[in-house]
Amino acid sequence: MRTALTEHAGIEVPLICGAMYPCSNPELVAAASEAGGIGILQPVSLTYVHGYDFREGVRYMRRLTSRPIGMNALIEKASRRYHERMVEWIDIALEEGVRFFVTSLGKPGWVVDRVAPYGGVVYHDVTERKWALKGLESGVHGLIAVNRRAGGHAGPRGVEELFDEVGDLGVPVVCAGGVGTPGEFARALSLGYAGVQLGTRFIATRECTASHAYKQAILDAAEDDVVLSEKLTGIPVSVLNTRYVQRMGLKASPLAKRLLRNNRTKHWMRLFYAVKSFWQLKRSLTDEEKELWQAGKSVAGISGIEEAGEVVRRYLAAAAGSESAPLV
Repeated sequence: MRTALTEHAGIEVPLICGAMYPCSNPELVAAASEAGGIGILQPVSLTYVHGYDFREGVRYMRRLTSRPIGMNALIEKASRRYHERMVEWIDIALEEGVRFFVTSLGKPGWVVDRVAPYGGVVYHDVTERKWALKGLESGVHGLIAVNRRAGGHAGPRGVEELFDEVGDLGVPVVCAGGVGTPGEFARALSLGYAGVQLGTRFIATRECTASHAYKQAILDAAEDDVVLSEKLTGIPVSVLNTRYVQRMGLKASPLAKRLLRNNRTKHWMRLFYAVKSFWQLKRSLTDEEKELWQAGKSVAGISGIEEAGEVVRRYLAAAAGSESAPLV
């Protein structure tokens, strides 16, 4: 299949295995790429969770597949040290042949400028039109439209509503959120999306190193089992409504909310939440009692653990055969 996304990324199937902290282990990223889609490495997962030196981790993935892989850059300047590390990671990725980048949580102009001499392409996460316009002002090449059915930091818009809002801006738009079946993948493409980004579906694969309990919870969950918690990052994050989450509660404290809104303290609060959530999510990856598991509403369509490559092939077959299902 040829779309603007496949042309930009140099891939065969317009399907992205989205970057997931802490679930983006190298074997999963490489498997999605080897099957014809593109896996996106998440640098904090690669180094902090899975224990790789960044350059060696990228090289390991390149040994697993000769096909393109991408990189996720969380670019909000929560701290100078973190920004400097992200710059270093991007430079190493470029040196190791990565040319496709997905940016989140900040102004991506500096990333566009940094990768341009290498022929790099940048797609930017957006949840509504105003953020899309800011991304385009920075020169991004495409948009990842994160809808209200996504895992992680979901947006406020539905699948079709969000495309109507950002689909006329002259760049490719990728659907992110709520696609758990091949039919839903085909339907997203039929709406005009240049591709689809999957996250939750790829957690329930053999290559993903998440715990069996996490994977089984995804298989057992219905849409109503996905709730929004403010306890993880201070702003709503889609997680499975486990006993652990119920004990934690879903709302941030009034004090935390005030500090997050204050211009003087919001960056420090975001840094605090980032460090806290990195530790919590890393621990929950293998500690089955923690049950702090991110997931999107695509859980409703996921019924088995399979190889990542088979996911890519089934979705491609559905799109080629125009099998489709309605999207909310």
